[in-house]
Amino acid sequence: MEYTRLGGSGLKVSRIALGCMSFGDRSGGEGWTLDDDAAEPIFRQALELGITFWDTANVYWNGSSEEIVGRAIRRYTRREDVVLATKVFFPMHDGPGGSGLSRRAIMEQIDASLRRLDTDYVDVYQIHRFDPDTPIEETMEALHDVVKAGKARYIGASSMWAWQFAKFQYTADLGGWTRFVSMQNQYNLMQREDERELFGLLADQGVGSIPWSPLSRGRLTRPWAERTVRGESDSLLRERYTEAADKPITDAVERVAEARGLPMAQVALAWVLRNPAVSAPIVGPTKPHHLPDAVAALDVELSDDEVSALEEPYTPRLPSGFS
Repeated sequence: MEYTRLGGSGLKVSRIALGCMSFGDRSGGEGWTLDDDAAEPIFRQALELGITFWDTANVYWNGSSEEIVGRAIRRYTRREDVVLATKVFFPMHDGPGGSGLSRRAIMEQIDASLRRLDTDYVDVYQIHRFDPDTPIEETMEALHDVVKAGKARYIGASSMWAWQFAKFQYTADLGGWTRFVSMQNQYNLMQREDERELFGLLADQGVGSIPWSPLSRGRLTRPWAERTVRGESDSLLRERYTEAADKPITDAVERVAEARGLPMAQVALAWVLRNPAVSAPIVGPTKPHHLPDAVAALDVELSDDEVSALEEPYTPRLPSGFS
């Protein structure tokens, strides 16, 4: 495993992050979620591979992902050996503190997350989306107070326009409050708009990118016509990465992978990792080979010709995943 600093901060993270949206109460899942017993070998495998950066969110399966992650830390490792990240924004209940980025919601939801995770603090507390209904000043001061209370060590953001993120950082500077050190944005061969929209700002601000869905929710890991249980039941997958313009991209990954004798996932992830703005792509495993393939991608060096072949089919499109 390789390790790096998260953006310009002093926080050291593994260059592959364990995405924990796959872990949750199976009674409320979509047929592909993993409960404690099913997730155990993946947590153990992550630790054996040196993947110590774990990312979850309060909203994943109504909090059950956080509960499973908390139990996994107690059972298989030590809290001090894991960099733990979670998120706040999406609805947890209908009350005034159940969603959004108001002071009420942030203070209520950080405490609820800490209870589920069974820890005194998270390393990175992230806003899951932009909240148009709450003043940015209110959000940034509340996040600053969470840090000063010792409930989070750093703060991060996720999936928004560059101008929105710039306003957050500028407001933090004006108030003397804690700045974001990370941006969890969608970045993969099928969604590259942040190369124009966001990455320049992240580099300027010393913010590390920790891309979600670096494999296009599995679309880039198998031939286009091949279907899976998740592919048939995952509502978000059905909404994204299904356009006719996406098929040539998958085909290009398949050709490069066949020529190199590598799994498609390694090729697609190696392409993400080569971007200097990327600190640690988030991989959400559900099968035993997923994490080893991700770690192996760290050693895959793509040639200029291979990169050109992978990038050539892409056509500009609107960014997705902001809501």
